[in-house]
Amino acid sequence: MFVRLAAVALAFLAVAACAPGATGTPPPTGRATTIAAVPANGAVPAGRWRAVLIAGDNNSPAFDNGVQSLREKLLAHGVRDIAVYSSNAARRAPAQLASATNVATALRTGGGDACLVFITSHGEERGFFLRPDRRLFDPGSLDRVLSAGCGSVPTIVVVSACHSGTFLTSGMRRPNRVILTAAATDRASFGCGTGDQYTYYDQCLLQEFDGATTWRGLAVATRSCVESLERRMGMRPPSLPQMFVGTQVEDLRLPSR
Repeated sequence: MFVRLAAVALAFLAVAACAPGATGTPPPTGRATTIAAVPANGAVPAGRWRAVLIAGDNNSPAFDNGVQSLREKLLAHGVRDIAVYSSNAARRAPAQLASATNVATALRTGGGDACLVFITSHGEERGFFLRPDRRLFDPGSLDRVLSAGCGSVPTIVVVSACHSGTFLTSGMRRPNRVILTAAATDRASFGCGTGDQYTYYDQCLLQEFDGATTWRGLAVATRSCVESLERRMGMRPPSLPQMFVGTQVEDLRLPSR
């Protein structure tokens, strides 16, 4: 198996821990960036991608593991502009912690011809959790910072958390965006316990990454992988991963594809 999985009993305990209570929204955002056209063949050069990878909590090693493994894959495919934010204060300087302020600043910084935002954390129907300041980052705030930092360039958003389908709002569904979520709005996702190396969704995303050509293809393959893994592990109810593909990025390719 691609990774070591926790026992089923631990996985059920992890589900209960995937929706911590927290309140608050990130600070206001800046101004939008310049519009960039999507290449006719759907391929943005790897060196023109900008990636922001966020591990929102540190009570499971799965979140930092997911971020670091995706970073390695992106580097292997030629992406160099990669910012990583962790909730592990023992390993990160204050400016590298996944606080609401740092995350908002990173996302609205701008640069590049395509954006990739990957968030893996606990979540609830109001948003995903950021441990450093015990706040939730909600869909409206994410939409604003993405609009400020990525503007109309091709933008990939992956939210790997319980109830992450809540980020498929009408405001988030823009024609230049591809949005992948680990679960439907009313569903938990699995694999965020202390014994898990990756969350189920992150495991499948990483497993399918090298074989995919387009982001749409990766979303479909990841969803199929998660469904199969949940059936094999006897997890109920299923998480029901969601996806949205904007009309401008239907054939957008992964870096170096």
